[in-house]
Amino acid sequence: MSEASSAKLTIDLDAIAANYALLRAKAAPAICAAVVKADAYGLGALETTRRLLAEGCRHFFVAHPGEGVELRNLRDVALEQSSIYVLGGLSAAPASLFTTYDLIPALPSIGDIELWATHARKLERKLPAVLHFDTGMSRLGIPAADTLMLSQRQLDQFDIHFVMSHLACSDEPAHPKNAEQRERFAEVRARYPGVKGSLANSGGIFLGAAYAHDLVRPGAAIYGLAPTAGAPNPMKCVLKLEAPLLHVRHLAKDDTVGYGATFRAGGQMRIATLGVGYADGYPRSLSNCGHVLIGGARAPIIGRVSMDLLTIDISALPENAARMGTMAELIGPGVPPDAVAHMAGTIGYEILTSLGPRYAREYKGAPKGGVA
Repeated sequence: MSEASSAKLTIDLDAIAANYALLRAKAAPAICAAVVKADAYGLGALETTRRLLAEGCRHFFVAHPGEGVELRNLRDVALEQSSIYVLGGLSAAPASLFTTYDLIPALPSIGDIELWATHARKLERKLPAVLHFDTGMSRLGIPAADTLMLSQRQLDQFDIHFVMSHLACSDEPAHPKNAEQRERFAEVRARYPGVKGSLANSGGIFLGAAYAHDLVRPGAAIYGLAPTAGAPNPMKCVLKLEAPLLHVRHLAKDDTVGYGATFRAGGQMRIATLGVGYADGYPRSLSNCGHVLIGGARAPIIGRVSMDLLTIDISALPENAARMGTMAELIGPGVPPDAVAHMAGTIGYEILTSLGPRYAREYKGAPKGGVA
């Protein structure tokens, strides 16, 4: 966090809690975990995890073991009683790191399975594990052709928490890939009678009970992103990015704005500059096409978004409604991350995870006792 930043990023932990409650109710009776990888999608893993612990969440997923170590260092009693799963498997990290910090790998390959089994034999005890199978993503996961290579000698070294796979097209309910993956996952589960299963991500929760199995793993929807493309978003917006107008000036006809002179005034205009740019994670692709809100009114972005600054057209706003120090909403309830992503030609995930460290961050709704 930078105290010198003129822009302010407010993260609403109450909204995160409400989104988690909605997902948990939707997935019931399945357990609802929380994916807090990539610093909780850019919003703060430590603060988010603390709040989700207060809401009763006891299963967390991260991408890499280092993220799991960071959570364990919270030294939270509730977290000590929780499971932290590492989606990237052993990630070439020492197996001892996982046992030292009580991290559970989702094993995505025969090689990782053998390494974890060897570590278990060395410790002379069974180790917790998740078996990750590929049912159509072709990314991480044990391919169907390799499942017969798993030996009982290896599996006997594990306390298998569940078998899992990952949906490729869950945000498109009509996509045939969803049913195909569900059927392939059913075949995988049949090989492990009595072992719990996990298939649904955020979008998968909204595909229905057939996808929920025993544990669901929402990530994006917890942070307010739409779980289903083209449908109304049932999730609450959890953040607001605001910045004050740093400079206000008038343009004459044919004056240009920004690098490359990509915007030329067609007549007299009133414009303003904000202290946010692509170094802060605000996409350069919003040049000449995005907009911000001032008092609920749209102010189009004109010229190129530069490293630290962007320029907006405030000609349509009364002078007393847009002057130096007036706050503009760049992302928030009025300009949701998914809408910003659409204007920028990307996805909401990238908007959230790109939020830079220079913003002054404020967390609303922290659990009693504060955050780490």
